[in-house]
Amino acid sequence: MTEQLSDPKLVAVLGANGRMGAEAVKAVEAAPDMKLVAALGRGDSLEQVTAAGARYIVDLTVPESTEENVRFAVEHGIHAVVGTTGWDAGRLSALESLLAAHPETGVLIAPNFALGSVLASAFAAKASKYFESVEIIELHHPDKVDAPSGTSVRTAQLIAAERNAAQVPPSPDATTSELPGARGCEVDGVRVHSVRLRGLVAHQEVLLGGAGEQLTLRHDSFDRASFMPGVLLGVRNVSAHPGLTVGLDGYLDLGL
Repeated sequence: MTEQLSDPKLVAVLGANGRMGAEAVKAVEAAPDMKLVAALGRGDSLEQVTAAGARYIVDLTVPESTEENVRFAVEHGIHAVVGTTGWDAGRLSALESLLAAHPETGVLIAPNFALGSVLASAFAAKASKYFESVEIIELHHPDKVDAPSGTSVRTAQLIAAERNAAQVPPSPDATTSELPGARGCEVDGVRVHSVRLRGLVAHQEVLLGGAGEQLTLRHDSFDRASFMPGVLLGVRNVSAHPGLTVGLDGYLDLGL
């Protein structure tokens, strides 16, 4: 099936009954260049995706089902935009092997779809090589099941890569005695601290310190609607990026 540029993009949303999924349904329905052809909840058959003629899926489900969902999409030549967590190195490697057999299909796995958050992480990574110390604080609502957040893990990885390339030594830390968890967790040598508090949605601070100064880069999402421009950007670009892309920054011209 060949998709014409003037045709609306036929989209199926998986996880449509969740908070993010419900927002995605509304966003796709409101997008003039897209048509929502299926909205699946827990227990619905993936066959509904192909029966509806979807050419794109937006997966906002749960870690236990996202790998099966994306595999189904790739095997049927359907592009996938994924916001579900749980994609460790082993799963990503298996997905890349699968995509090698379907070279025209694109998959975007994005820890965060908020454009401001993606930009803040990219800016923090670039700035981090100029500072002696760096730590991350991520703050979310108490219903979030994973800690640290996928966004903070991604941010730490980007920061570590920049600092390693610039041969910046590890952040200084003279701690020799601590209660478990007092210094957060370590992601590629970067300390990450998780806060879970009623009233929050999704927030992150990157603290950069040098002699006599501190730079703080903070992003706040106050509503899940903030993630939808990134979801739509992903759907609009994924077919032009066959194979696997991790991070929405892969679709942005950051000029960094």
